[in-house]
Amino acid sequence: MGITNPFKDQSLSLIKRLLPWTLYALLPIVLLRLYFYPLPFPPSPETELPHSTPTTIISQSSLSDSTLPSSPEKEKTYEPPCDYFDGKWIRDRRGPLYNGTTCGTIKEGQNCITHGRPDSSYLYWRWKPSQCNLPRFEPQTFLQLISNKHIAFVGDSMARNQLESLLCMLSTASTPNLVYRNGEDNKFRKWHFPSHNVSVSLYWSPFLVQGVEKSNSGPNHNKLYLDHVDERWARDMDQMDLIVLSIGHWFLHPAVYYEGGSVLGCHYCPGLNYTEIGFYDVLRKGLRTTLNSIIDRRVGKGYGIDVIVTTFSPAHFEGEWDKAGACPKTKPYRNGEKQLEGMDADMRKIEIEEVEDAKTKANNFGGIIRLEALDVTKLALLRPDGHPGPYMYPFPFANGHQERVQNDCVHWCLPGPIDTWNEIFLEMMKKWGQHPRTEE
Repeated sequence: MGITNPFKDQSLSLIKRLLPWTLYALLPIVLLRLYFYPLPFPPSPETELPHSTPTTIISQSSLSDSTLPSSPEKEKTYEPPCDYFDGKWIRDRRGPLYNGTTCGTIKEGQNCITHGRPDSSYLYWRWKPSQCNLPRFEPQTFLQLISNKHIAFVGDSMARNQLESLLCMLSTASTPNLVYRNGEDNKFRKWHFPSHNVSVSLYWSPFLVQGVEKSNSGPNHNKLYLDHVDERWARDMDQMDLIVLSIGHWFLHPAVYYEGGSVLGCHYCPGLNYTEIGFYDVLRKGLRTTLNSIIDRRVGKGYGIDVIVTTFSPAHFEGEWDKAGACPKTKPYRNGEKQLEGMDADMRKIEIEEVEDAKTKANNFGGIIRLEALDVTKLALLRPDGHPGPYMYPFPFANGHQERVQNDCVHWCLPGPIDTWNEIFLEMMKKWGQHPRTEE
């Protein structure tokens, strides 16, 4: 029988009594530690790691790649395309790049400054898209993007208006030479920028398809052949790298429409005994024929083409066209003050839809043809102050106020809001420049 150690028994008894209290004291400390410094857990397969977080799970097949720095392409985040349709006009103290006296290509009727328009506030606004920024036009960047190329503006007088705006902005960086002119009112012209070997042309074709325009000596209606593209411009298509199309306003005039060799119907043709079919479906047919003709003619050529359709630009007549104040406003509509509706919305909708349908068709041919809509309808709608109005003529009130004077509330002063069309045009070309089209 051994001797019992009284100190050992007392120690065991003390430990047994203190152990629970020790655990109770440590538990809050452990919980606080876990709260402020949680243990790291391996990511689940569904969790996307930040680019700066290295993964600790390396498969054998990806081992060699994991030791290399990631490429810039992999680190790029997706940027949705800018919606230029949605936005507002904001004040801009800088004003335009050019004025009416420094650019020699402006049609007199749109040269509001030299024709004596007394206010200038319409020059100090710029378009601000809601979800992105629209940079100021950079003429050198534009010229570099189209070096050694030929841009053709094809359509009605709005095509001319946009072309002259572009030429004026480009002229601040490089002087173009007029190398060709022809037709009444020089409706067919071509300029060349020697600095970048760039050609810019204008083709008058108010319907894009084949048409006979009304005249003072003939019938008071146009004739449109909806299944035949206008060869006055289409025959030069192989020489074009980029086509900017602009139509709309001429479809509002009285006309007789032909398709398949027979009369399809007419718009506002009393006394001709033809079916009245309006102009919406005709606009759709004409644009579809045009876009299909471009695709069909360039497929198989071995080189592509870019096509931009500038959407319908609303007019701003208030009352009769020959009243002195037919478009009297001197500042833009505020956001929400004017809604896009009625004919303006319908014309835009048709053009957007036809461009999207043509893009689907073009995608079947390997990406050598690119199409986009230059959507300017809403931003144009909000600028009733940007038209020449009575200043389509020089100093119309020099001899006092006149009650009746012809107004232009369709076209745009140069410089003026239409310069924004070409700022968006440049941004579209920048995007295309990042993703060159596929060539066969």
